[in-house]
Amino acid sequence: MSENRKRIGIILTWNCAQFLEAIYNRVPKDQFDEIIVSDDGSTDDTMAVAARLGIKAFTHPHAGYGGNIKFGLRKALELGAEYMVEIHGDDQYDPSFIPAALKIMHDGADFVLGSRFVDIRQPRRDKMPLERYLANIGLSFIDRLILQIPLTEFHTGFRVYSRRLIETVSLENTSNDHLFSFQIIAKAAYCKLRVKELAIRCNYAQEHSSISIVRSIVYALRTFEVLGYFILAKIGFTTKLFRCTECA
Repeated sequence: MSENRKRIGIILTWNCAQFLEAIYNRVPKDQFDEIIVSDDGSTDDTMAVAARLGIKAFTHPHAGYGGNIKFGLRKALELGAEYMVEIHGDDQYDPSFIPAALKIMHDGADFVLGSRFVDIRQPRRDKMPLERYLANIGLSFIDRLILQIPLTEFHTGFRVYSRRLIETVSLENTSNDHLFSFQIIAKAAYCKLRVKELAIRCNYAQEHSSISIVRSIVYALRTFEVLGYFILAKIGFTTKLFRCTECA
C-alpha cells in the first residue's frame, strides 16, 4: 500500500466490550494500514479489551456519536490516513463489504456510503423494524430531491471518508449527535464532491446501539433544518454549516 493512500479503520465504541473482539476478528485486516479504536468515554471494559487485542485505542469524555466519529477522524488524519472507514463496534454493519467500498474510493470517490435499500425489500428481510424502514424510505426520497445526489439511502452508518472530503467540507460547526451523519452528506453535496454508494446488509438479530424511537424522531425533524440551511446556502445566504474550503 502506498503511503499517500494510507487506509485506517476506525472502530467506534461506547460500552462495546462484549462486541469488540468479535467485530475486530471480522474486520478484513489486509485492507488496512492501521486499525484504531475511537472510544466515546466507555464505562465498561472496552479499553481493556482493546489493549488485550493490541489495538491502538483513543478515548475522550462522552460526547455522542458525532463527537466520537469526529474525534476518530481527526486521529486518523493525524496518523496520515487518506481513506478512513467507519466501523461500528456493536457489529451492526457487516465488515465484509469494506473491500468493495475501498475499491470505489480508489476509483475516485470522495465519500462512500453503504446502502441497505439498493434492493428495497432487503432491509425487511433482515428484520429492520417497520417504522424505521418506512421513515428511511420517506426521508431519503426528500433528501434525494433536495440534495440532488442519487443515493438510495442517506441514513446509514456504513461510511468511508476521504481526506479530501474532510479537508473540503470541514468538521467545524457540525453536531456531536447522530445529526452529524446527515450533515456531512449535505455538506458533501453542497461542495459537489463525489458521493457514491454500494449495496450492504445490516444485522438486526442482536442488540446494538441504534438510537431510540424518540431520538430518531428528533433526528428526522432536525434533518429538515439541515435541508433548509442547504437551500438557503444554495441561493446565496451565508450559513456556518455550508462552507467549502475548496468547492469541486
